[in-house]
Amino acid sequence: MTIDRARLRTLLAREQEEFQAAHPNSRALFERARKSLLGGVPMNWMVRSPGSFPIFVREASGARFTDVDGRSYLDLGLGDTGAMTGHAPAASVAAIAERARRGITFMLPTEDAIWVGEELARRFGLPFWQTTLTATDANRFAIRLARHVTKRKKILVFNWCYHGTVDETFATLSRGVVGPRSGNLGPPVNPSETTRVVEFNDLPALEAALAHGDVACVLAEPALTNIGIVHPEPGFHAALREMTRRAGTLLVIDETHTISAGPGGYTRAHGLAPDILTIGKPIAGGMPAAVYGLSAEVADRIRAATNVEEADTGGIGGTLAGNALSLAAMRATLEHVLTEEAYARTIPLARRFVEGVEGVIAEHGLPWHVTQLGCRAEYWFRATRPKNGAEAAASIDSELDRYMHLAALNRGILMTPFHSMALICPATTEADVDLHTRVFRESVEALAAG
Repeated sequence: MTIDRARLRTLLAREQEEFQAAHPNSRALFERARKSLLGGVPMNWMVRSPGSFPIFVREASGARFTDVDGRSYLDLGLGDTGAMTGHAPAASVAAIAERARRGITFMLPTEDAIWVGEELARRFGLPFWQTTLTATDANRFAIRLARHVTKRKKILVFNWCYHGTVDETFATLSRGVVGPRSGNLGPPVNPSETTRVVEFNDLPALEAALAHGDVACVLAEPALTNIGIVHPEPGFHAALREMTRRAGTLLVIDETHTISAGPGGYTRAHGLAPDILTIGKPIAGGMPAAVYGLSAEVADRIRAATNVEEADTGGIGGTLAGNALSLAAMRATLEHVLTEEAYARTIPLARRFVEGVEGVIAEHGLPWHVTQLGCRAEYWFRATRPKNGAEAAASIDSELDRYMHLAALNRGILMTPFHSMALICPATTEADVDLHTRVFRESVEALAAG
C-alpha cells in the first residue's frame, strides 16, 4: 500500500478537529497556562503533543489515566519510561507516604540506601553505587569521573544517541563532521571540542576514533532507543568492550531506557561488562531518582585520585541527591514492582503487541516493520530495521507519525511521544494490547480507504 499524502493530510485535519471538540477543559487550561508557563507547558517538549494542545491529566493508576475532561486512556507511553512500573504502584506509593511522614531529606544516609546499593550490585554486577536525581546527572557525573581518572578530555557517543540533557552528547555527524545536533540550544562550545561521534554498529569507525588516544569514555545505550529502537548487530558489544579496554577508555552503559530488557537491563540479559552503568526514570516508581554504578577497578581509581576534603566542590552530587524519599521509593520499586515476575508478564505482552501490528502490516502490504526490546515495542515506517542512528533518523515521517498518534489518542490510547513506541507495564492486560491492535488496524484502514 502506498500512502496517499493528500488523504493523510485530510485524515490528520479530521483527527485534529475531533481532538479539539473532545477536550474543552484541557483546552481551557492550556489557554490559562499560556499566561504563566512558557509555551503553556511546564516542560518544553510538551509543546510537541500530538493534539493542538496537551491533554491535562487528573489522575492515573496502573496502565490507565483520566484527563480533566473525564476521558480514560490506555497509557502505552508511560511517561517515556518514567512510569514503566505503571502509575502509582501500590508498594512504591506506600513507601513514599511512610517515608514522607518520617522526613524527606537530611543530607545523611538511611538504611534504604544500603539495601538499594546491594540490590543494584546483585542485578547489574557492579559493586559500588551512587545516587542522583536524574539519569542526566548520572551521565554527567560518570563523564566527569571518567575524565578525572583517565586525564583525557573527550568522550565518544553514537550518532543520534540520547543521554538526557548532557551538553557533550547533543552532537551528530554531518558528512562525517561532528557538530551540534539540530535544535541544540545554546551549546557552550561546539561539541566537536568535547566529543567524538561514530555510527552505532560501525566497528571500524569506532576503532579509528579510539585510536586518537584522547577518549575518556564511550557513553552508550546498549541499543539505541530515543531515535527509535536500533539493535546492536551480533558481536558488536564484545568488540566494543575489547576496543575500549585496549584503548584505555572507560565504557559507560546507559540503561535508562533499556531496563525494558529485564530486571537487570540489557547488561544482565546479554552479559555486558561496563566500567560504569547509569540508570534513572522508572527505578523509583516515578519519583525523581537515578543511580550510577562503578566497577571495583574504577572505584579504586576514583578513591586514589580524589581529595576527601574537596568532595563537596567536585561538581558531583547535589543537595537533594540521595534523599531519603527517593531511596525509599527505589527500594520499594526494586523489591516489589520491577521484579522477575513482572517482566515474565510484560515481555510476552510486548511480543503480543508486535504480532498484532505485524498482522495488520502484512494484511495491507505496508513497507513497515515492528521491533521489540523486552517490554518495549515499536513500529517503523520502513521495511527493514535501521542499522544505525542515521538510517533511523532518515526514516522519520513526522506527518504520518502525528496522524497515527492522534488517531490512537482520539480512540483512547496514548503512545510514547515522538515515536510509534509502546511500553508495557505490570498492569497492562492482553485486552489492552488487543485494543491497540484494533485501533492500529482502524487507522491503517482509514489510510487505505481512499
